[in-house]
Amino acid sequence: MSDAQLDNTPAPTAASPRSAQPALIADGFIRGVRPADGKPLPEVAVTPASEVPELVARCRAAQGKHRGRTVEQRAALLRKLKGAILRRGDTLVKALMAETGKPEPEAWLHEVVPTADLASYWGDEGPLLLSASEPPLSAIDYPGKYAIVERVPRGVIGLITPWNFPVALPLRTLFPALLAGNGVIFKPSEYAPRCGAILGEACAEVFGEDLVIVAQGGGAVGAALMDAGVDAVAFTGSVATGKKVAHAAAEALVPVSLELGGKDPAIVLDDADVERAARGILWGAFANAGQNCAAVERVYATSKVAKVLQQRLAELASELVPGRDIGPLVNAAQLAIVEGHVDAAKAAGAEVLTGGERLDKPGFWYAPTVLSGVPAGAAALEEETFGPMVPVVEVENAAAAIAAANGSKYGLTASVWTKDVRRGEEVARQLKAGVVMVNNHGFTGAIPSLPWTGVGASGFGVTNSPHALDTLTRPRAVIIDRARGKREMWWHPYTDGLTGIGRHMAVLRGGGGFVDRIKAFFGLLGAFAKRWKT
Repeated sequence: MSDAQLDNTPAPTAASPRSAQPALIADGFIRGVRPADGKPLPEVAVTPASEVPELVARCRAAQGKHRGRTVEQRAALLRKLKGAILRRGDTLVKALMAETGKPEPEAWLHEVVPTADLASYWGDEGPLLLSASEPPLSAIDYPGKYAIVERVPRGVIGLITPWNFPVALPLRTLFPALLAGNGVIFKPSEYAPRCGAILGEACAEVFGEDLVIVAQGGGAVGAALMDAGVDAVAFTGSVATGKKVAHAAAEALVPVSLELGGKDPAIVLDDADVERAARGILWGAFANAGQNCAAVERVYATSKVAKVLQQRLAELASELVPGRDIGPLVNAAQLAIVEGHVDAAKAAGAEVLTGGERLDKPGFWYAPTVLSGVPAGAAALEEETFGPMVPVVEVENAAAAIAAANGSKYGLTASVWTKDVRRGEEVARQLKAGVVMVNNHGFTGAIPSLPWTGVGASGFGVTNSPHALDTLTRPRAVIIDRARGKREMWWHPYTDGLTGIGRHMAVLRGGGGFVDRIKAFFGLLGAFAKRWKT
């Protein structure tokens, strides 16, 4: 892959050309600025792309030893990793606030604390999920034989993650990958390299230097990782970059997990508790400043509740305090995308109920924004905004809301708000999304036992739950034959008796009526006798 192929930074816009911003990576270092105030961040050395193949080789050697541990031993090491990460909680929170601008409560509750749940789930349930199974074999068809199906580690996993949740997202893959016996080359986002480095230190404390290796850099390092012979890839990021990762994985014939963008809808029905719906959508839309693939980016409210919901949501959004309740955008390019979507909606006739402009302060701040009257086809309803903006669209009924929600190329999460829970379930099951919720939104990514996945442009990867193991392991069937006969019935030489066995078995297995099966039974006995005489 070319160096530019895995560039996952936001595209430049007229409002925020890259040429007007300091280079993020230059002279072998990642620099960057604090989103909250624009002040420079400490430099982080870039991993030379030419060294990535050697990193993979080192990781593979360490992985060979790690896979030799029992799964119980690996689970014990995961518990130690939990402690190593949580002991670094204050350091991680400071890095999260510096690199992403998250409010401190979000840094603790969305990023650091979930580590304990991950460790508990994979440490306690993981050994059972990875245990071998013994599918039954017919004693008549396969006498003296038994089979075992094992989950085998892939080997070295290439893990590429974004900046919006730079601690929680990589850990969702690191824990099950390490439990399964893999090694990991971890490339964090160039916008959050310091968080990635802290995770790398915690892993090195528990597993040594080479089982989890952090490769720092931008597109050149990501491309080198894809070309370096990893055995599977887990990627979270943009749709455009995800397609390139999928192409590279296909060329290498290795499995890939893709968790991509979202334009997640919330449907508010006539009988909804408007206060709860407004507060839930507020959190779903503006947590992490909307920089969340599972953020509520579209609301479809039926006519009976639309106006009151718009009013209440705007009131609540206007009460959010920047810095306390909501952070900045991560960079100038992301700020420009949000501003472009809002300005285009306004030009098309939308009404700004609150917000709708940059905040007059250093950094990359945009006011929490609620829109109404956004016309169909507008970018605010079609494209991922990834920022603190939510349009509320009035629709005639639930059927219209379902049709509008499903009219997107994305399909990650969705929510339905109603007092009638049974009806909510019925509506939720009609939505094109990997995760659907009734009377809540978007928090299930923090529950390790539940799959986090999407459809369409949101990708097909799975994190969390036993389903995540399908990318991180492969099944291996082991068949043991204890029979002592000189040959099997189906081995050479082929004879008329063998042909008869096949013909009569087809009838017995459903290829004829009752009388035909009686005849076939006796015919099969004769065919067996004839077969074994030769």
